[in-house]
Amino acid sequence: MRLKCSKTLFYAVALINILFIFARVYNAFLDWDVGVKNKLSKGPSKPTLTKRLSRLVTVIIREFESNENDVLSTAQNFLNFFPSMVVWVLYNDVIYPPLDLVATNNSQKNIRLHNLSPNLKGKFDVAYHINTKYVLFVPDAVKITSRLPLNNMVSRLESYQDRLVALGVNDHLDLKCLKIHLNIREWSLKYSSSKGVTCDGVSGKHLLMMEKAVMQKLHDPFLFPFPQALYVQTAAQNLKVSIIKGFSVFIGRPILRSHHSQIKKKQNDRENFKKFYHVFKIKQVIRENGATEWYGCSRDTNMCFGSVINSMPSYLYERRWTPPCCLTNLRKTARHVFATLDETGIRYWLEAGSLLGAMRSGDILPWDHDVDVGYMRDDLLRCKALKRATDKPTVDKKGFRFLWEKATEGNFYRVFFSRTNRIHVNLFPFYTKNGTMVKDSWFTGHKNVEFSESFLHPMSSIDFVGRSVPSPNNIRDFLELKFGKGCIENPQYPDPSKMSFP
Repeated sequence: MRLKCSKTLFYAVALINILFIFARVYNAFLDWDVGVKNKLSKGPSKPTLTKRLSRLVTVIIREFESNENDVLSTAQNFLNFFPSMVVWVLYNDVIYPPLDLVATNNSQKNIRLHNLSPNLKGKFDVAYHINTKYVLFVPDAVKITSRLPLNNMVSRLESYQDRLVALGVNDHLDLKCLKIHLNIREWSLKYSSSKGVTCDGVSGKHLLMMEKAVMQKLHDPFLFPFPQALYVQTAAQNLKVSIIKGFSVFIGRPILRSHHSQIKKKQNDRENFKKFYHVFKIKQVIRENGATEWYGCSRDTNMCFGSVINSMPSYLYERRWTPPCCLTNLRKTARHVFATLDETGIRYWLEAGSLLGAMRSGDILPWDHDVDVGYMRDDLLRCKALKRATDKPTVDKKGFRFLWEKATEGNFYRVFFSRTNRIHVNLFPFYTKNGTMVKDSWFTGHKNVEFSESFLHPMSSIDFVGRSVPSPNNIRDFLELKFGKGCIENPQYPDPSKMSFP
C-alpha cells in the first residue's frame, strides 16, 4: 500500500515538472517568435519580448478594496511573466490586513506601495516614480496567461497612435463603450452608450494602457472612483480610448463574495462619486438609461453660490452658468408664487430678465439667479402671505416651506425656496403716477426703468417655466425700453463690461 502511494506521488510530481517545463518552453517560443518577426520586419534584432515590455510598461494596481483583495497574487502574476517589471500598488486607506511582501518569491523589490492620502511628504510624482513610456492599470484579481495581451496593447499604441487602449476581461462580457459629455458651463455630466470601439470611456472590468505623458496632463489620474474619474478627465481633453478585440484576460480568485462586502463596496462607491463630483463641481449626472442624479443643493442645504454683488453671481467669473439644481429649485419657487398670486387675484406680470428669458426660450435665462415679478401695489392686501411678510418672515403652509419675506434692500418682497436655501423670486410693487408705472425703491444693481401703464392695459401672457404667466403687451417694445435694441436676440450678462456673452 505504501509503495503504491509513493508511486502515485512520484507520478504527480513528475507531471507538475513536465507542465512547468512546457510553460517555460512556450514562453521562450513566444519571445523567440516576436524576436524573429522584429528582425525580419525591422532589421536589427530586438530585446526579447519580456525585457522589451518590462522596459516599456509599469503596472499600476489602483482598483481594489483595502480590507479584502487579491493584490499580491495579481502583482505576482505579472511578475511571473515579467520579472523585472515594476508594479505600483496605490491606495488611500491603510491596507489591512497588510500585504505580506515577503511571500512573493523574492520579487517584492518590484512591488512598491504608495499611500495617496494627503500628507506632508508630498504627492505621488509620476515623473519621478515611473520611468517607463507606458502605464498599465490593472484591476484587482485580473490575471494574464501569456505576454501577448500586453504586447498587443503596446503595439496598438505604437502603430495606430491611439492615446488610450482597453482590453476586456473574460472576452468583454461586460465591456461597454461610452460617450461622455462634460458641460463645465452647465455643471453637468451626461453618459450615453456607443456601439463602436472608440470611446470616451469604458464600462466593465478591463485593463487600461496609456502613455505616461498623457497621464501627466490629467489633474489627478488616480482619483476615486477609478477608472470613472479618469475617463471624465480624459474626455474633457477629448482623448479617446480604443477597445482591443480578439484578446482578453481572466479573473483569478473571486473577491467580495459576502453580501456584507458587496454592500460596503456600493456604499464606498457612492461616497467616492460624491467626492469626485464635488471636486469638479458637477451638480447633475445623466446616466446611459436617462436617469438623472443630483449632487447639488436641496431645500435643506444652502444654495450653490453666496451673496450676489452688483447682480453678478460669482459663478459667472468662472465662465459658468447657474447650477442646474439652483435653476430647478428656482423654477419650483416661481411656479408656487404664480399659483399663489393667481388664487388671490393679484394683478402681476413677468418682469425684466425673467421676461427676456421667457421670450428667448420660455425659461429662466441660463445664467440668471432669480426671477423678477411685478405686481400692483394696491393689490398687496389680497395675498395673506404678502400681508404677513410685511411684519415678519412667514413660511407658506401650503407651499412646502417656501419662505415669504420683506427685503431689507428696498420696498419689495422675496419668496425663498426655503429658510436654508435662499434661491428666490423677487416681487416688486408698482403703482401709477401720471400714466407711468413707477416704484419707490430698487435694490442696488437693478435698473429702475419706468414705463407707460399702457403696457399693462390689456395684459398679455407668455409661457415660462412650464406654464402660462401674465406679461405686458408689446413685449419686444417693453424689453427694448429696459435693455436696449436687439436685447432679445443678443442678451448680455448683467455687467457686460466685466463679462462677455459666450
